[in-house]
Amino acid sequence: MKVKGSLTVFFEGQFWVGIFESSSGGKYEVARVIFGPEPKDGEILDLINKRFNSIVFGKPVSDHKIVEKEISPKRLQRKIKKELQSTGIGTKAQNAIKKQREGQKLQRKEKSKEMKKVEKDRQFEIRQQKRKDKKRGH
Repeated sequence: MKVKGSLTVFFEGQFWVGIFESSSGGKYEVARVIFGPEPKDGEILDLINKRFNSIVFGKPVSDHKIVEKEISPKRLQRKIKKELQSTGIGTKAQNAIKKQREGQKLQRKEKSKEMKKVEKDRQFEIRQQKRKDKKRGH
């Protein structure tokens, strides 16, 4: 099984951001890392070598089609040069990050709704207990 990955670092608004793209076994995953100030080459290398396992990738997207072909070394060099000259992140990565954020948003809404329900039930129980205490007498 082949695993392919790429890292794109770019400036977004006020922070430097890195997009990790990984494809293996027909699955496409994306992770977004915010660096803050402009990262040095050593910082990026340290992130890849030492902290790569702590990077949280989104849910795998299976609709990404992977073509498993051998590429000649010269073509590979041209492809690498072209990718180095291009700026920004790919639309596949943008879509995957968008799906990941939407999923997180739904989870946050569900959690918030559940917490509100629990708090409402707790307040109701407090009111019921006060009502019972009032009728019981002192």
